[in-house]
Amino acid sequence: MIADGLRVLFCGINPGLLSAATGRHFARPGNRFWPVLHASGFTPRRLDPAEQDGLLTYGLGITNVVARATARADELTRAELIEGGRLLTATVERYTPRWLAVVGVTAYRVAFAEPRAKIGPQDRTIGVTRVWVLPNPSGLNAGWSTQAMAEEFGRLRAAARA
Repeated sequence: MIADGLRVLFCGINPGLLSAATGRHFARPGNRFWPVLHASGFTPRRLDPAEQDGLLTYGLGITNVVARATARADELTRAELIEGGRLLTATVERYTPRWLAVVGVTAYRVAFAEPRAKIGPQDRTIGVTRVWVLPNPSGLNAGWSTQAMAEEFGRLRAAARA
């Protein structure tokens, strides 16, 4: 789900098995992406993964770094992430969203050869597109509460409005 002129293009690491089976991003019930997207103010109500096409009406899009589905993101190889970063860069150059929001700092570090990257806005740009790294909303990411995640997503929302 990508279109020209998006405010933010969210980018997951890769589809989980349920996402691959349903064709819906962040489809696993324990994934916090959809609740956090709403809690941060990006959407006026909590969307269901089946409503992902509705993101476009809010100037938002969604994609992945790597297309291959896995049970866990740590099953991806370094080479897959690097190639995914290259392909994602080409996609961003083509569609020129204002912000690329990569959801997962570890994958971002590998895919974009930025080993010291931290959550938040990055110095890197892709053409005119700014880059923000967000925490991974997977239920496996216990280091981030839903509230803290929503606050970080909210920082991006405020930057994307400016």
